Amino acid sequence: MHKIPVTIITGFLGAGKTTLIRQLLQNPQGRRIAVLVNEFGEVGIDGDLLRNCQVCDEDEDPTTNILELTNGCLCCTVQEEFLPTMQQLMTRRDQIDCIVIETSGLALPKPLVQAFRWPEIRTAATVDSVITLVDCEALAAGDLVGDLPALEAQRQADDSLDHETPLEELFEDQLNCADLVLLTKVDKVSEGDRTRIETWLTQQLPHPVKVLGLAGGEGSSPISPDLLLGFNAAVEDNLDSRPSHHDHEHDHDHDDDIVAIPVVLNQGFEPKALVKRLEQLAAAHEIYRIKGFVDVPGKAMRLVVHGVGQRFDSFFDRAWQPSEPRQTRLIVIGKDLNEAVIRAAIAA
Repeated sequence: MHKIPVTIITGFLGAGKTTLIRQLLQNPQGRRIAVLVNEFGEVGIDGDLLRNCQVCDEDEDPTTNILELTNGCLCCTVQEEFLPTMQQLMTRRDQIDCIVIETSGLALPKPLVQAFRWPEIRTAATVDSVITLVDCEALAAGDLVGDLPALEAQRQADDSLDHETPLEELFEDQLNCADLVLLTKVDKVSEGDRTRIETWLTQQLPHPVKVLGLAGGEGSSPISPDLLLGFNAAVEDNLDSRPSHHDHEHDHDHDDDIVAIPVVLNQGFEPKALVKRLEQLAAAHEIYRIKGFVDVPGKAMRLVVHGVGQRFDSFFDRAWQPSEPRQTRLIVIGKDLNEAVIRAAIAA
């Protein structure tokens, strides 16, 4: 039997992975796509967004082809959770044309690709490509990863700083493993910044890989699935050409202080006031991302809130279902966070 092609979509928090997959599901062009979402946290925000992309027929269960892994970083849990999930999908291979995996913002792509060498998977699936998303607006502003050489020089110059730079290494590993780099939110920066970032990204890539710019927002044109699927790269067979900082390590270390705090509140919020409160919270603590759903009093629609650093977006995605509680459910991802303080600050 043929191997099912698998596309791995990686990138930092807020780069647009979920939006890209939603667009794929809304415009599959006849393909039957199964999705694995690697959610960092106890409340399945990304999975819920994908399940409500309105692509399924009324009599079809929208969760059938969207499976969620909730055990943190996928590259750390491939054996415990990923393998049995893939084996479950393999039993339905006659109903699936391709699989798309969304990694968490902290996952290394190479250990995940290596899992496709396992005998339990190798005969049934192959990694068609690794697609890395990079936030152009964040790089232009120096946020998240930003200017890697400058950041490294600063760390080396200050003996009080930890010389290890896991976010830099992760960013480089994501680029090194890529078959295609999507530079998102290019409409948010000037043409000069975009050109500078595209040139810099091309210089970081260890082998020739296309860098494609994408605009953001609800009104932007969706990318064609023909561009994202069908690379036939068999990535698991040529990993030697995709270097990683962790090639000589049995395990990789993530920063143990990074936590995901779920906040579930039986109260509603006025959107502008809540966003202002979240901005203040992000400024006062080392928070990388806040995302979730919000109950807005007097509104029949559910509000989606998404923030990276101190930049927040919000939109109404769908009506509240009669069977679901009207709760505010957020995930706060950051470092050295006090759960009680975070909950109290949002609920105040």
